[in-house]
Amino acid sequence: MAKLRVHGDELVVWLSPLEKLGAFRGDVHVPLAAVRSARVSDRPWSELRGIRAPGTGFPGIISLCTRRGSRVVDFAAVYRGGPAVVVDLEGAHFDRLVVTCNDADNVVRCIEQAVPPRA
Repeated sequence: MAKLRVHGDELVVWLSPLEKLGAFRGDVHVPLAAVRSARVSDRPWSELRGIRAPGTGFPGIISLCTRRGSRVVDFAAVYRGGPAVVVDLEGAHFDRLVVTCNDADNVVRCIEQAVPPRA
């Protein structure tokens, strides 16, 4: 399962080799300064926007992909059966990250503590 972690001044979605193959991309790196909010969603499937392009997806089972919609580009690593962390971004390649995490509350807490204060 993908891992969402703070690493230095970045927020990183670490993907396993199999996930990289399924997502058609490598790990996702986002500057912490681009993070606008982070929250837990118990309904991660409802957080997905746009269509899968490219990546792997089976509704209700897996969405491991870049998602493109009207003026939005998101990255999703969502699996059946767990809560997800939803990170809204500004000024980054992606507009939103949606990542299933077993420890979603702790991940959100770590992100909130690491994000620099806005001027």
